[in-house]
Amino acid sequence: MKRYRNLEGHSGVLAYDIRADAIAVKFAGGDVYEYTYGRPGRAHVEEMKRLALAGRGLSTYISRHVREDYAARHEGR
Repeated sequence: MKRYRNLEGHSGVLAYDIRADAIAVKFAGGDVYEYTYGRPGRAHVEEMKRLALAGRGLSTYISRHVREDYAARHEGR
């Protein structure tokens, strides 16, 4: 996974992994959430990819627009 730049300095996102049709996001608690074109949908995934690469706004976008609509969750440590 690539470290999230966190340009605003207060994000709960630590890292992300961009794939062709998905993005995986690792949060401060260690859990990794996968978001796919199937769930929550292509438009959300593409916006999340853009925000991840920009290093700002990803956590806010997820909390405002995606919430619990993820394809999979993997518990971290």
